[in-house]
Amino acid sequence: MKTRTHKQTTVNVITLGCSKNLVDSEVLMGQLRAGDYQVTHEKNGSSDIVIINTCGFIDNAKQESIDTILRYAEAKKQGDIEQLIVTGCLSQRYREDLKAEIPEVDAWFGTLELPNLLRSVGADYRHDLLGERMQVTPRHYAYIKISEGCDRPCSFCAIPLMRGGHVSKPMEQIVAEISNRVKNGTSEFMLIAQDSTYYGLDLYGTRKLAELLQRVSDIPGVEWLRLHYAFPGQFPMDVLPVLAERPNICNYLDIPVQHHSDRMLKLMRRGITTRRSEELLEQIRSTVPGIALRTTLLVGHPGETEEDFQQLYDFVKRFRFNRLGVFTYSHEENTHAHSLEDDVPQNVKEERAAAIMELQREISDELNREMLGREYKVMFDRLDGEYFVGRTEFDSPEVDNEVLVPVQGNYVRIGDFARVKITDTTPYDLYGALV
Repeated sequence: MKTRTHKQTTVNVITLGCSKNLVDSEVLMGQLRAGDYQVTHEKNGSSDIVIINTCGFIDNAKQESIDTILRYAEAKKQGDIEQLIVTGCLSQRYREDLKAEIPEVDAWFGTLELPNLLRSVGADYRHDLLGERMQVTPRHYAYIKISEGCDRPCSFCAIPLMRGGHVSKPMEQIVAEISNRVKNGTSEFMLIAQDSTYYGLDLYGTRKLAELLQRVSDIPGVEWLRLHYAFPGQFPMDVLPVLAERPNICNYLDIPVQHHSDRMLKLMRRGITTRRSEELLEQIRSTVPGIALRTTLLVGHPGETEEDFQQLYDFVKRFRFNRLGVFTYSHEENTHAHSLEDDVPQNVKEERAAAIMELQREISDELNREMLGREYKVMFDRLDGEYFVGRTEFDSPEVDNEVLVPVQGNYVRIGDFARVKITDTTPYDLYGALV
């Protein structure tokens, strides 16, 4: 008599884009695992089902998403996978066009269609799993999404088209989610949103980010807490004393200023002036001494002149951000800026971005050299060849500087903190020894 066996369906989830997309993938994988699916994240090899969580933010991200879909469409033709599903921002925005172009995809879903996606593979959406997910970052740190969507009218940004308007997650739900993650061994949390400073306005009638930070930092076991994507316009100033007073809130703030010419800030519909932007940044630095400020800039927006760019360049040189990234403008359909002429040539956009990044490399090199001989608390993320690799409180995972400690003569456990004395520096890395 033959024994009947039950083979689990294997699902491989591919994540493209930002940390907010990563959280969505983790929630999806948690739901699938609860439904008795064997789930992997970005694993090579064959699978029964591949689900691609796409990004549609700018041209380069869209192209990466399309290339990935085409690669797995070919794998389906070859018989390596049985079912191919696409979700996320690119699918939300362009699904009708993509359906016609890539018929190998079995189903397309937008950013807010998780229950429908699960039904398409025979799984049920589990409401009791609210806040639970299959974490794919190292166990010791996690991204926590505090809201979805955005109500800002920025001229260049297609995120509201893909993610909808701002919706805050209830405070109790965030606290419960972080408390559960602490029990699983997570000690560092990155609070993320399209616009974290808007948090609470829709739910409570007033901005509640300061209260949220207080409540989360009160949770036993939260060693490090850091805040990302703080919109400078109408910044809630009651957040600053909380950042300054709470020892487990990192001296770190991600605040994308985008530009520093009044003319460009108006064209970009940023809701802030050059003067107010400088006043805010100076107040942040004076209220929270030693804070590391990360920003994002956009060059090549329609109408940007050499004079506008020079004003931005001079501001970066004078203000000396600790961390900085630059995007070149992408002409996105259905955004306000798409009605303007994309009049800055691509090579000029790239030259301006390169000039800013070269300036920032010099600034980062100087700031890092000031850390020589000093001791810092470091969280260790991984072992890489001959080095343990970690970060100070001034650095977020994936995007910021790292601290490298030689394996020879030193030992730390991944996920632990240790005191490190800085012995050498490069523009974007620090070298040290355990104290």
